[in-house]
Amino acid sequence: MGSTRRTVLVTGAAVLLTGCGGGGDQDEDGELARTEDIPVGGGKVFGERKVVVTQPGKGDFKAFSAICTHQNCTVSTVSDGTIDCACHGSRFSIEDGSVTAGPATRALPGKKITVTGNSIRLT
Repeated sequence: MGSTRRTVLVTGAAVLLTGCGGGGDQDEDGELARTEDIPVGGGKVFGERKVVVTQPGKGDFKAFSAICTHQNCTVSTVSDGTIDCACHGSRFSIEDGSVTAGPATRALPGKKITVTGNSIRLT
């Protein structure tokens, strides 16, 4: 049995309402992460927000686009001082987003964050 116009409209409305819901990687008060969520010498990828937050040194937080500059895959992990893309093996520095291993040739663009107390927010 084929879809009726009513069925399609109701389904579409449900999808739109679901897409407008809050949450994702950011909680209701706008917080992206707590400082204790980001390990010193490492970081965390926030896929839904397309950002990766790192802490190269104690209390020094950085943020970069989580979209690899090689072929626009979302980076997957942060380990051993690099932000890693599983698609083709590119690696980027947690300190400045620069390429440490290709095939990417351009650094990850920086993102603006604010750190207030133990709260990290994307600005």
